[in-house]
Amino acid sequence: MSVLWVILGFILLVIGGEYLVRSSVALSFKFNISKMVIGMTVVSFATSAPELLVSLNAALSGSPAIAINNVVGSNIANIGLVLGITAMVGAIAVDRSFYRLNWPVMMIFSFALYFFLKNDSVLSALEGGTLFVGLIIFLYVLIKSSKKNTVVEEVDDTLATVSNFKITLWLLMGGTALYFGSEWLVDGSKEIARAVGVSEAVIGISLIAIGTSVPELAASVIAAAKQEKAISLGNLIGSNIFNIASVLGITSLVKPIPVTEPQILSNDIFWMIGISAVLIPLIFLPKRLQITRVKGFFLVFAYGVFMFLIFTRGKF
Repeated sequence: MSVLWVILGFILLVIGGEYLVRSSVALSFKFNISKMVIGMTVVSFATSAPELLVSLNAALSGSPAIAINNVVGSNIANIGLVLGITAMVGAIAVDRSFYRLNWPVMMIFSFALYFFLKNDSVLSALEGGTLFVGLIIFLYVLIKSSKKNTVVEEVDDTLATVSNFKITLWLLMGGTALYFGSEWLVDGSKEIARAVGVSEAVIGISLIAIGTSVPELAASVIAAAKQEKAISLGNLIGSNIFNIASVLGITSLVKPIPVTEPQILSNDIFWMIGISAVLIPLIFLPKRLQITRVKGFFLVFAYGVFMFLIFTRGKF
């Protein structure tokens, strides 16, 4: 039965996330917000909503390990699984803004999270607020440094003409689906953890993290198969920044997140930092500014090793 709750939870999170993105973008058009700003801020916040609801639910229900490892695991999956598989379908060109702004900021947030947790084994409201303020500053710099004619492919122009009634309906549907989806996913995952004898941290960094990355993976692979622009590496890195700064930042503002599983600090977070750091040599060697199929295979292989070590040794 717990497996059914997890599956239903995933389905509702996907549906809820989709409706929340649509309603948020449509609402932004009503306030005459530019398409570029919508793509860089509103869409990014909305697509982080499933992770945010899952982490909030986990923290408030006494499972902080799930809250932290949901984010850590999602960041690892975004690079190892989503980027890796997409590159295996078709090579990905890397924009120079990746190593000039996006990657350094992602590493800063990753190390900041580690030091905040390592300091006193809790992510306090003040530390979470610091992460969130850092995100606002990053978005301001990102928007200011972008050209006026930047094309943001994720924003659908047709949403500009959606009625207020439909926007309200989408918001209600999205919010309801996200609420129940996060409830069922967290509760079902905790039951599975108890049944198979693994910690909630392991379930958070594997099952839940992969589940919240599935929609992005599916969209990226479909786009790559159609030989469209599959995925922007900058946008993917941006998603990792949002996961740390908005998901954990906002969650800790609601309730401080204690570290209850030691492997989060001794192992998990180093995998997140390591797979992020390896992107720099990957994009320069041997073929500059390109994630080739071979590099994609390497990322997927690394992710496979990561998952194998989780379930065979319980540490990595």
